[in-house]
Amino acid sequence: MSYLEHNAKVVPTGLRKLLFLNWPLVLLLSAAASVGFLMLYSVAGGSFFPWVEPQVKRFALGIGVMLVVALIPIWFWRNISVLAYLAAFALLIAVELFGTVGMGAQRWIDVGFMQLQPSELMKITLVMVLAAYYDALPKKRTSRPLFVLIPVLIIILPTLLVLRQPDLGTSILLMAAGGIVMFLAGVHWGYFAFVIASGVALVTAVFESRGTSWQLIKDYQFRRIDTFLDPSQDPLGAGYHITQSKIALGSGGWSGRGFMQGTQSRLNFLPEKHTDFIFTTLAEEFGFIGGFTLLALYMLIIVFCIATAIAAKDRFSALVTLGIAVNFFLFFSVNMSMVMGLAPVVGVPLPLVSYGGSAMLVLLAAFGIVQSANIHRPR
Repeated sequence: MSYLEHNAKVVPTGLRKLLFLNWPLVLLLSAAASVGFLMLYSVAGGSFFPWVEPQVKRFALGIGVMLVVALIPIWFWRNISVLAYLAAFALLIAVELFGTVGMGAQRWIDVGFMQLQPSELMKITLVMVLAAYYDALPKKRTSRPLFVLIPVLIIILPTLLVLRQPDLGTSILLMAAGGIVMFLAGVHWGYFAFVIASGVALVTAVFESRGTSWQLIKDYQFRRIDTFLDPSQDPLGAGYHITQSKIALGSGGWSGRGFMQGTQSRLNFLPEKHTDFIFTTLAEEFGFIGGFTLLALYMLIIVFCIATAIAAKDRFSALVTLGIAVNFFLFFSVNMSMVMGLAPVVGVPLPLVSYGGSAMLVLLAAFGIVQSANIHRPR
């Protein structure tokens, strides 16, 4: 009998579990989602359609899913981690075979009432299976080559499928989240130093190869890099998104232009204003204060996750909670960096704020696992 199952009798049961729910975390998630509702209302020109009403319904459904997941013992989620990972992997293969194409990418499966994006499921199930793997693995074997190779394959295989969709942003997040979970599990730092050094060497070789007979990437790919480094080279083409985003961010100042007064979004200069670039709308209308407030909400959510991980009595609960916190951090940090021109535009939504169904439902289900770890830890 596992540690979690052995101690199941000392955790709350039935409706008493609701007393141990981390209600401040629920309030923080609701506050962040409310910022999204407000911004979607603004970019729709003061209307609940076509984005606010579906988003509110999805959030309500997501909160319900989170509560159901939270009330189920954490050892159950550990035991089904491999099955959940395999199911998400099978869905990625299904996307490859008969997925729905949108904006030049094949990332979704039409399930009738919504477009399911399996890569969102993989972000969480990957963390779950890695946490379960290291929970079962004796600590003395954590850094042995064979036992490092297994999680590397667990990370690499779905990453390659996501990269084929193509979805560079999500593939980067999968690699980063998986690597950080391995680091938190105690894998020796030397492996990560080797990977980082190899990455630096590869990037250097790519730039050095430009214009030579052994050029490693295509000319158009070099042009994309040039546009990222200097969007003004192609302000009406590849650099349009980030140029308009910077204009919106800069025009907001400290306190913003005011609610529904943002010119970039209201006059449709800002592309993807309800999804990937919604943070720029917030910054334009509410300025630095509005952007910082949302960032503070995000950081408080991470603090509560870290506190839950510290209080956990088993390795799985600690790792899965920290892994979900890492995923959440990567979500908003990559999105904010992207819209500020600090990272390439890779199509990563702003968690709980950007319009979308799969990302919100999966994220809230993940926080349900965090709540389950909090509720079912022995007291």
